[in-house]
Amino acid sequence: MSILKTQLTTTQLMPYETTEAKIFTCSQSRYLAEQIAKAYGVKLGNVITSRYSDGEFQPSYEESIRGTRIFIIGSTHPGPENLMEMLLMIDAAKRASARHITAVLPYFGWARQDRKDKPRVPIAAKLVAKMLEAAGATRIITMDLHADQIQGFFEKPVDHLFASTIFLPYLKSLNLNNLTIASPDMGGSKRAYAYSKALESDVVICYKQRAKANVISHMELIGDVTGKNVVLVDDMVDTAGTLTKAADLMMERGALSVRAICTHPILSGSAYERLQNSKLEELIITDSIPLTQESEKLRVLSCADLFAEVMHNVHHNKSISSKFVM
Repeated sequence: MSILKTQLTTTQLMPYETTEAKIFTCSQSRYLAEQIAKAYGVKLGNVITSRYSDGEFQPSYEESIRGTRIFIIGSTHPGPENLMEMLLMIDAAKRASARHITAVLPYFGWARQDRKDKPRVPIAAKLVAKMLEAAGATRIITMDLHADQIQGFFEKPVDHLFASTIFLPYLKSLNLNNLTIASPDMGGSKRAYAYSKALESDVVICYKQRAKANVISHMELIGDVTGKNVVLVDDMVDTAGTLTKAADLMMERGALSVRAICTHPILSGSAYERLQNSKLEELIITDSIPLTQESEKLRVLSCADLFAEVMHNVHHNKSISSKFVM
């Protein structure tokens, strides 16, 4: 009886929740994960990945995670092996008896397929959400989803962070006169209005028509940019076709300068060449996706501190609501 009493007393003095969380990373996000772990104040956990000659791979945790909360950091941008690695890491953690498994996806890939926009196509964003849950994720942390409703595809808690907490201080530091916020398409108007409210600026909208994916057939500007310093706001930049076309159009309509803010730098195809040849003064991005090239027009603001703070507060049951507000 005395032994049981001693054990209970020890548990009360050292609650289970005081055990510090562990942070691990998928291979594609190692640099960002190292910065997050440093900001959090812990060492990055040890994972090795074995690879077969045919491309199959197997991640392995090289330390005990039994009964702990773990954070697995990995953006799921294409190719599909990035998503597959996250799923395997989650499954391995579940089978190793981790208590809480939080998937930290700085960029939630496949999010552009969030609805059926024509017959006989998948809703890939929901499929990815179900796969993450089926693998064993108990919580999701991500940033600037392509569509807010993707949160509803999950049955587990989703912490949807806004990169505006990173971008707004930088924009304010520029001290731009006659600032105008712009959306490169109608779908991003809500985001543009949120930034304009925070910065007390005007808003203009670009209306575009696509011939097919990544190909714009026509673009028109709704609003006046004459004599304005314009900042385009979007959640991602892929081929940079929309951004560069919008920037060139605005300069033709009398803008003094055009910058762009895009949270996720996919930058595929001819994106770097388009940026270099465009009239964009700079493209301000986060490090949610590792860059494949360098460009003098890119300004990278790290999201490591944002994720580290949120992860720390999640683990210690503190509020994170300030990171959901523009």
